[in-house]
Amino acid sequence: QVPLVESGGGLVQAGGSLRLSCAAAGRSFSSFAMGWFRQAPGKEREFVGCINGSGVSRKYADSVKGRFTISRENAKNLVYLQMNSLKPEDTAVYYCAAAPSWAMPTMLAEYTYWGQGTQVTVSS
Repeated sequence: QVPLVESGGGLVQAGGSLRLSCAAAGRSFSSFAMGWFRQAPGKEREFVGCINGSGVSRKYADSVKGRFTISRENAKNLVYLQMNSLKPEDTAVYYCAAAPSWAMPTMLAEYTYWGQGTQVTVSS
């Protein structure tokens, strides 16, 4: 088990920034690829980005590329999602997830553990 807890969500104006954090319990955190997903009302959960276990490689959805940055601190079992230039369409519940993989999975089914989600609301 790898319990995950997100934090840092909230209400922000368009153009603003937020940083989400995800804390993981358990050992061998660096052996997990970590991903961020989001789900807007009435829509399916979608991939936002992911980072490999070492933190060297990242992958992003086209919709957030250049605005969002994922990072991780393996010594603290933390992963972050820095969100800049936020848009109203970024409004969603954001989830972090862990995949026992050395790659960078982008599909929901590849992730084994999920957090409870944190709400991000961007006002226009």
